[in-house]
Amino acid sequence: MDQAVIAHLRLSDTNFGTEDEHTAIFVLEERLEAAIIKANAGEFDGNEFGGGECTLFMYGPDADALYDAILPILQMNPQARGGYAIKRYGEARDPNAREVRVAW
Repeated sequence: MDQAVIAHLRLSDTNFGTEDEHTAIFVLEERLEAAIIKANAGEFDGNEFGGGECTLFMYGPDADALYDAILPILQMNPQARGGYAIKRYGEARDPNAREVRVAW
């Protein structure tokens, strides 16, 4: 699980977002996790709220396969509108790991 997709979702304020946003993102997380499992692409590892965004962490052996598994869900989800992801090809501690920013 040395590659990652880290999705960044915008929130409605510059802090932690609203309770409604949290609820919508928790539902989104369940859908993302199910898609990742179905595609056997890795795992959903959690979230982090703050600074006006929610960051979602997903890990697997192939960042492209992981992104392909979640892309349709992100494209159709209103909470994900205006967001982007970082596909990381390598471990977090590897300073040479290539990262690519992608939008949906």
